[in-house]
Amino acid sequence: MNPPQISSQNEPWDQNLDPTLIQNKKEKLLKIKSLQINPFPAKDSILQKRVSTLQIKEQFKTIEKEESEENVHLCGRMIRRRDMGKASFAHIQDFYGQLQIYVRQDLVGEPEYEMFSKNFDLGDILSVEGKMFRTKTGELSLKTKKIVLLAKSLRPLPEKWHGLKNIELCYRYRELDLISNPESRTLFEMRAKIIQSLRSLLYKEGYLEVETPMIQALAGGAVARPFETFHHALNQKFYLRIAPELYLKRCLVGGFEKVFELGRVFRNEGIDTLHNPEFTILEAYEAYGNMESMMELTQRLIVETAKNVSSPNLNLLKTPFESYTLGELFQKHVGSEEAIWVKEQNWKKFSEKYSNEFKEIEDYKIFDRLFSEKIAPHLVNPTFVTEFPADFSPLAKCVEGSTQLADRFELYIQGEELANAYSELNDPMEQKLRIEKYRELKLSQNKTKKENSAQTDEGVVLDTSFIESLEIGMPPAGGLGIGVDRLVMFLTGQNSIRNVLLFPTLKS
Repeated sequence: MNPPQISSQNEPWDQNLDPTLIQNKKEKLLKIKSLQINPFPAKDSILQKRVSTLQIKEQFKTIEKEESEENVHLCGRMIRRRDMGKASFAHIQDFYGQLQIYVRQDLVGEPEYEMFSKNFDLGDILSVEGKMFRTKTGELSLKTKKIVLLAKSLRPLPEKWHGLKNIELCYRYRELDLISNPESRTLFEMRAKIIQSLRSLLYKEGYLEVETPMIQALAGGAVARPFETFHHALNQKFYLRIAPELYLKRCLVGGFEKVFELGRVFRNEGIDTLHNPEFTILEAYEAYGNMESMMELTQRLIVETAKNVSSPNLNLLKTPFESYTLGELFQKHVGSEEAIWVKEQNWKKFSEKYSNEFKEIEDYKIFDRLFSEKIAPHLVNPTFVTEFPADFSPLAKCVEGSTQLADRFELYIQGEELANAYSELNDPMEQKLRIEKYRELKLSQNKTKKENSAQTDEGVVLDTSFIESLEIGMPPAGGLGIGVDRLVMFLTGQNSIRNVLLFPTLKS
């Protein structure tokens, strides 16, 4: 599916509405104030006693047409109303759903009813009190005896029956999307439960949650172009982190044995259905672990979380997950295991043996294109891909007995990468050499792109503080990174990262 087209104009969603609608609302606000009524009160007695629509429906699900004995206190947004002279029906919406209220002049009083009928609008946030009953049609309703305005809405809501359906407006005005579309509220509630599940499972596994710097003097731990900022008091350039990895490993050096961090990272790169400049990542590190222990942990986290949130894709998570080496996949889908060993300058020559699709692609991009176009689409079921070239994995140990294969995996589901893990390299001398070698590789790519190296030196830095930390001694360890937003996409059945971010990055 193609990504939704996002315009560059940050225009109000209601720009085409009659401006008198907003003016009328503002005039009603002034009228309310002129009567010495606060349209935004700080306190109301009902607030302390309020219950949700969910609680009300559960408590009074068996009530017949007679009124309940006890009063009910409800707060929420008025989203529908129907006036009938001296009585009105309206619907109040809170986070859990909607409930019909019945407002009658002789029950609330003539001044209060006049205020409600003439000066309260759809979108206003109200506090209501009364007793429950069922209408002749059987709808559970609240017979209102007291009604208080808690917040006056000065802009009209989206069309009340069909909600906000324009995908761009949903992204730009998520608050309106949440008001209008119950499925959006459900989605973000599920996202919160997924994150809660990941944390709870790691706590049960004995992991300690830690917090590492988001503003860093060096942007290391991944390969990405960072966002730059400047600290005026220190007169120093800093970067928003692209990964928490190096600091988490320093925690292992300090004696923690199981640590994780779940938070935002920032990468100054493109935007598409899988990428947003700021996104949520889970990284976990286990002293005395390795790639295999991380593989087991990854499977447990994903499967148990899918169960905990009743994911619609739970049936796709057949265990144990499949596992193939990168060489096996190239042999099967490209035609040669030799592909993973071809030197960068010979990629084009190699690829021409199998396809003419890559004639116009720079050499260094062909490996990624071969994998993403020839292999990844076949990785529909959860699949661990192992044994990447060590040159591609400067922070990973090599497979025992090899100097060319990294003890690393990437997890793919439905053709997309969700997780990455490896046996962490803890030899400080080898680590320094591997980072320097990888840095040279990236610099050669920069020259190929004929761009300024300051712009393209994407996070390949030699952090001497990290090397010095390794020199103190870090135990053998396994490390794991999970793209939380992509995991949420999979578990909720969404096809764009924008759908699972409350406020995705958009061009203004």
